[in-house]
Parts: sequence; C-alpha cells; structure tokens
Amino acid sequence: MDVVIYPGSFDPVTNGHRDIIDRASKVFPKVIVSVLDNPRKAPMFTREERVEMLKLVVKDYPNVEVDSFQGLLVDYAKKKNSKVILKGLRPMGDFEFEFQMAITNRQLDPELETLFMATTNRYSYISSSVVKEVALFGGDISELVPPEIYEFVKKKIVNV
Repeated sequence: MDVVIYPGSFDPVTNGHRDIIDRASKVFPKVIVSVLDNPRKAPMFTREERVEMLKLVVKDYPNVEVDSFQGLLVDYAKKKNSKVILKGLRPMGDFEFEFQMAITNRQLDPELETLFMATTNRYSYISSSVVKEVALFGGDISELVPPEIYEFVKKKIVNV
C-alpha cells in the first residue's frame, strides 16, 4: 500500500479535509490529494484555484502531493499506480453515498480498495457548502478553513 488517493471536490478545502490529509500522511507513505472535476457540480472555485489552495495547505507535508483529474476514479488510480482510495466520512449522511461509490469502483476494478476515515469530532459539521454559505452571508470562516487559504476564500466569495 504505497500510494493512497484522497479524491474530492475541495470547493474549498476545509479544516475537515486538512484533518484527513494530516492523519493520512502519518499512515501512508504517499498521499495524492486529487481534485475531481465533477460535471454534476458547478464549483465556485476553478480547478486551478482548488489545486492552488490545496498546495498551500499541504506544503509542509513531504509525502503529500496535489493533482487533479477528470473521468473515472478507477482509471485515475491505475494511472497513479494506486490500489487504495481514501474517503473521509462525516456523521451526517456521507456513508450511504460513499459506500455506493466504493462498491461501484470495486465492481469496475476488483483490486481497488476504498478505506474510510472518520472525521475528527471537532470538524464533523464542516463542509465546503457550509463554508461558502457562512462566507456569503458575511460570517466568520476562520475556524472552518485552514489559515493558509482564509484570505483567498474570503476574497473569492466577496467577489461572487
């Protein structure tokens, strides 16, 4: 298990995402945090902005790299020589969707495993959607996003 892929929209990256990245970096020799371009979603931040934010957040993790992809996760995992997908779970409804995706990915590639990491209680309520909504209404997001991207997120949302 040399390479684990942590895929997501990261629109924007939150302290919950950072928690998963931090913990994964201590368990796996190499973590690829990869921004998914999901055609079903209309992200607020461009793929390039999301990659840029993630690079700022992971700059102090020598075994973590940031990438992006389009298409099927199983194809991307093969390209990156990974047999393991990591997904973070919050207690509010993530499991059903993520379980369905894990089974689908396993059907497409029986050698691909999905591991779930429970979110730390402190961040269990945070989602990218919550961050955007709080910021859009002028609320304080300083406890919701990593400090490296706080100004970036505020500036982008104010200009929406």
